Order: sequence, then structure tokens, then C-alpha cells
Amino acid sequence: MSDLAQTDDANHFKAVQQKLKKLNRAMDLASNELELLLRGMRTNAQRAERLAVDIANAELDRKFIEMTSQVSVALGGAAVEVKKLHETAQEVSGLANDARRTHARLYEGLDTIRSGRRERTPRPGFFVH
Repeated sequence: MSDLAQTDDANHFKAVQQKLKKLNRAMDLASNELELLLRGMRTNAQRAERLAVDIANAELDRKFIEMTSQVSVALGGAAVEVKKLHETAQEVSGLANDARRTHARLYEGLDTIRSGRRERTPRPGFFVH
């Protein structure tokens, strides 16, 4: 993801398209990793809860039951937050993709015209005064 953090001042059509594509890919990767983390956290929370029951059945000291149960609750709570982060990563990925398509729809024609000319053309916004 460090590749995503590297920016340049290039804001021409193809550079913007590439930046949006990188953002989309980075968010897709993050979403996949967060999904794996979420599964692991849920699994570990369930294991900790089962362990707390086993400790209780073994009639061990109550503090061990409570500590193990707290681990289960903490993992479950963290999993809820990871799920929110996962959903946000998916949303950002979709929005980046939408932005890339909209940008292409609005500016691809202009880029095609400007790229095909031998003469330099004014930058967008030049005529706005």
C-alpha cells in the first residue's frame, strides 16, 4: 500500500485514472485482508468462550473463567469494529471505481483530442475568467 501513498503532481487524464485504479485495488486488498482478520477474530472469540466453559466445568478458580470470558467478549467487540472497517474499505473501493468511470466519461474524449494534436493546447480551466 506504500505505492498508493506516493503521489506526484501529474493530474493529466491518464495519471488520475491510474491513481483511482490504484486506490480501488488497495481498498480491495485491504477489504480481503480485513475479511480474513474478521474470520480469525470470530473463531478465536468462540474458542475462548468454549475454553471459559471448559474451565468452569473443571471447577477452576473463578478468576480464570472471568478472564477467559473477557477475552472472548473483547475479541467479539473488536470483530464488530473490524467488520465496520471492512465495510468501509468495500465502500471506498466502489466509490473509487465509480469516480474512475465518471472521470473517464467526462474527460476521456477531451484527452483523446488533446493527445492526438501535435500542437500544445491550453490546460483545462485556461479559458475560465
